[in-house]
Amino acid sequence: MQNPLNPGYWTEDELRQFGSPSVGSNVRFAKNCTVVGIENMTFGHDVRIDGPTVLSASGGHIHIGSHVHIGGMCFLAGGGGIDMEDFSGLSQAVRVYSASDDYSGEGLTNPTVPRQYLNVKVAPVRLGRHVIVGSGTVILPGCMIGEGASVGAMSLVTKNLDPWGVYFGTPAKRLKARSKKLLGLEAELQSREGSSS
Repeated sequence: MQNPLNPGYWTEDELRQFGSPSVGSNVRFAKNCTVVGIENMTFGHDVRIDGPTVLSASGGHIHIGSHVHIGGMCFLAGGGGIDMEDFSGLSQAVRVYSASDDYSGEGLTNPTVPRQYLNVKVAPVRLGRHVIVGSGTVILPGCMIGEGASVGAMSLVTKNLDPWGVYFGTPAKRLKARSKKLLGLEAELQSREGSSS
């Protein structure tokens, strides 16, 4: 019997068989994830997605770059498109919405209502290279998080975040600059990977 706390992972070959149009090498996708629209999901190299996570790309897309980790219990609603660039990552229980109901009362809400009565905001979300997002954070439609930005746990991202900042809060605000030392470490890793191939 499979341990539900350590479910095992689908491999890149299995993900291709399920319908993903592009899957790199060394991709691991927890078997206890919920996936909708895998035909609209692409994966780079060295990716790990822990479960139970929900990824829904129905009507949109989810693109995961290389060297990306998505922690358990995350939720990615890719109806408007979600792009996670290389070396980006989500800690546990992060919620990323590229589509959201209108909470103002200008339209009805929820998926049981016919579309003409809704006022859904649909806009792409992009996490640049080296973006890291802390546990419990929520990212709303249309937000572009610039390269190297970090977002502290339990934050609410409601607008674009500039590159190389440390952000935290509800809504997320810039606290200080983030170190770029990791760029040297990236170059070292890529040099090592290049010499081993």
